[in-house]
Amino acid sequence: MAKGLLLVAFDYSKAQADEFHDWYDLEHIPERQRVPGFGTCERWISVANPKHAVASYELDSLAVLQSEPYKAIAYGNLSIWSKRIGKIAQRMMRHDGTQTLPGDLVAPAGAGGLLVNAMNVDPAHEDEFNEWYDTEHIPALSKVPGTICARRFRDMTGSHRYVALYHLESPDVTLTEAWKKGAGTPWSARLRPHFRDHLRILTKRYVRGT
Repeated sequence: MAKGLLLVAFDYSKAQADEFHDWYDLEHIPERQRVPGFGTCERWISVANPKHAVASYELDSLAVLQSEPYKAIAYGNLSIWSKRIGKIAQRMMRHDGTQTLPGDLVAPAGAGGLLVNAMNVDPAHEDEFNEWYDTEHIPALSKVPGTICARRFRDMTGSHRYVALYHLESPDVTLTEAWKKGAGTPWSARLRPHFRDHLRILTKRYVRGT
């Protein structure tokens, strides 16, 4: 069965940073770590804007999000603290994704950076878009020194249908000539004008207290 992903990004500019991080670290993530089917739960901070935060949750499958243990802490059963933060922090995206490439790979341990690329695509170019991602783009960036793993996910109901996740030794991997060469092919240039709602967040690993 294909692995799943829950990925959430927040702009917490209007929240108190200490409270936002305490909520995530002391309640929100521990709650989810106790749910059967949740794997690695990690937090990331945007390199460009330290008030943008990403949380990534590895799932045995997307069905975990419909399980009774998850429903008991989510949706209409969110804690008072979660409801409070949800009113203050702006959610930039939530992606409930099924891994489409390679399908069953899990997040590596110890990555120093994570690149999130979320988007929709012009339906007229969707077939070519998927062919490009699967046969050229992901394979090329997977081979860049410093790329630990690269995966794709699809969410058929959310705001962004497609997400590509790149676990990196550090965010600086995306600045290398090898990365630019892998990402800058003629096929890439031809398809980029057909992206819609593109959200790119380059992050570093969150470390509490830093």
